[in-house]
Amino acid sequence: MGTSATVNAISKKISLKAMTLNNGRQKINDCLGNPVEIGIAVIWKVTDTAKAVFNVDNYKEYLSLQCDSALRNIVRIYPYDVATDVDTTGDGQADEGSLRGSAEVVAERIKDEIQSKVTDAGLEIVEARITYLAYAPEIASVMLQRQQASAIIDARKMIVDGAVGMVEMALERLNEKDIVNLDEERKAAMVSNLLVVLCGNHDAQPVVNSGSLY
Repeated sequence: MGTSATVNAISKKISLKAMTLNNGRQKINDCLGNPVEIGIAVIWKVTDTAKAVFNVDNYKEYLSLQCDSALRNIVRIYPYDVATDVDTTGDGQADEGSLRGSAEVVAERIKDEIQSKVTDAGLEIVEARITYLAYAPEIASVMLQRQQASAIIDARKMIVDGAVGMVEMALERLNEKDIVNLDEERKAAMVSNLLVVLCGNHDAQPVVNSGSLY
């Protein structure tokens, strides 16, 4: 009985060609606890037929299970987007690693993690790629609003910084040319008006003052 099983196992035909495994999308929490959906494609091949046959019951199922495990282990190290005070490299220093911005690095770490688990099964992982990445549906809309709000804040900050520089330049040029002498109150009014014009969402409506400034 044992001899027959051994003969049948040895007679199995095992392809040595590179093959592709497309694992289904998985829902995994990132390092901040946000649920994300991620899918990977793994290119692999058998390099040791004896190990593939004798060390595991079914090397294809074994590979699939190890891909799932490795994916979870690596994804939990990273935030979806760049976050402050997150160390993804393990050196004790915060960095800018993220699932979305460091896809190639993440894929390489997933590849190495899978390889460490399937070497005993006689398999070689040629390449791993992230084929799908998104927030889970239950939080996708909220995260989109958060990203939009962050982008608006960054844009506003840039506009304000530019406007302050322009106002400063305008005041310096007026003083240099002695075009008009303004007391502190009038300077404050001028700064206020210029900032409204430069930072406003709509075109300014001009007002003609036919009287005295004072």
